[in-house]
Amino acid sequence: MINKEILEILACPACKKKVIFKNDEIICLNCSRAYPIKDGIPVMLIEEARKYENKQKG
Repeated sequence: MINKEILEILACPACKKKVIFKNDEIICLNCSRAYPIKDGIPVMLIEEARKYENKQKG
């Protein structure tokens, strides 16, 4: 789990938009990137992100 205060100040390094915490990852819904959390620390590096597929999009 990520601290709410930390999550509020994080932004996607690729598009600078807000991110959310979901399934033990930091997710940017704007540019569809999922950033890992390693040892409780978000790894907010574009090269570490994976493509996020939002199954709720239509």
